[in-house]
Amino acid sequence: MSESATSTGHDRDRAEQRTVHRAVAASAMGNCIEWYDFGVFGFMPAVLGAVFFDAATPTENVLGTFAVLAVAFIARPFGGFVFGPLGDRVGRRKVLATTIILMSGSTFAIGLFPSFAAVGWLAPILVLLARLVQGFSAGGEYGGAATFIAEYAPDRRRGFLGSWLEFGTLTGFLLGAGVVTVCTIGLGDAAMADWGWRIPFLVAGPLGLIGFYLRTRLEDTPLFREAASRERLESSPLRTVLRTQWRGILHLIGYIVLLNIADYVMLTYMESYLTNTLGLTGRTPLLVIMVVIAAMMVVITPVGALTDRIGRKPLLYAACLGFLVLPIPAFRLMAEGNTVTLAIGLAVIALLLTFLLATIPSVLPAMFPTAVRYCSFAIGYNLSTALFAGTAPYLVTKLVEGTGDQLIPAYYLMGAAVIAAVPIFLLPETAGRSLRGVTSSTKQPEAALG
Repeated sequence: MSESATSTGHDRDRAEQRTVHRAVAASAMGNCIEWYDFGVFGFMPAVLGAVFFDAATPTENVLGTFAVLAVAFIARPFGGFVFGPLGDRVGRRKVLATTIILMSGSTFAIGLFPSFAAVGWLAPILVLLARLVQGFSAGGEYGGAATFIAEYAPDRRRGFLGSWLEFGTLTGFLLGAGVVTVCTIGLGDAAMADWGWRIPFLVAGPLGLIGFYLRTRLEDTPLFREAASRERLESSPLRTVLRTQWRGILHLIGYIVLLNIADYVMLTYMESYLTNTLGLTGRTPLLVIMVVIAAMMVVITPVGALTDRIGRKPLLYAACLGFLVLPIPAFRLMAEGNTVTLAIGLAVIALLLTFLLATIPSVLPAMFPTAVRYCSFAIGYNLSTALFAGTAPYLVTKLVEGTGDQLIPAYYLMGAAVIAAVPIFLLPETAGRSLRGVTSSTKQPEAALG
């Protein structure tokens, strides 16, 4: 082979790598924006409750905020049913460009809304409408973003590259929590309650424009373009999914229960649990949560790379077993009230969650064939999310308040692990295998390793 041909090959490889990296960044940006929104809500539920609800107590303010979060999840399956089939019919890129603008725009709009004191019950109605739009658009986001990365990634690096999607999740949440914390410290509680709460929501606008720019600069995925060129796309993806992939969707729903509950308990609910349930005061609980999340960001991509070497299932087994036996000790450590035991307890839950987060972006796309991958993923994922994730902070808060048992979150996590154990056991190992030729979630892809 001539030197010029070798150089041309290297240049082509570098160009392909740059394209894959841009695809990963564009996909992760949507997750970042979605979880930025949750970080903002999760780190000032009492403030937002006081602004938008006429509540008599701080607990009722928190419940009002979590109820708005939970109700918005009703819209997610509808978004999955709309955007999922579109993603399989017109392309992943076009749909993802739409969802990122809708998500960021709805979060931005909340920063412009009047308070309850100014307009009465119109205020929470406006927030609820914005959250419904956010939920509807998010219904097409995660499935599409994970599919986008998986279909761009080389087979043997799909775990590592897919884990960057959840790096975006943690980045968004930490950014939202960080903006709230900085504003609270810099402005003070009084100014934060008066007008400062608007700032974190308004930041979502520029973030959305950056994400939109990144997504519109890319071609659609190689697998989608290949299917389109060979006329292998479905004219009615939804009908095909409901006829041929319903078992896989049920499988996905059961598997995702543990991830969703762990995700929303750890990220959205934990600040409220530490301050309102355990009665921890000052900035220390918030800072410990942020440090733990930052540590998750450090380890999540190495864990994703590990799944490419040893497989996805060992990490899934470890997470499931861990959530069966470790939540009670972890929450008891948190209840000790000192910084060291608090950090250890949070770190235990965070590590188990990291095993799940680093694995699912590569596992879930491999459950369905290319022609209906987006649709199947979006429907199953969002049905599970609506049923179990969005309701988790509200239900756990309500159960703790009703029973007085501070270990309710631990029991909740353990129950989720019991439900997910069988679906995790039934998942095939797909590390290193091609996404071409996938037929269902219970069969190995037909393509050979490579």
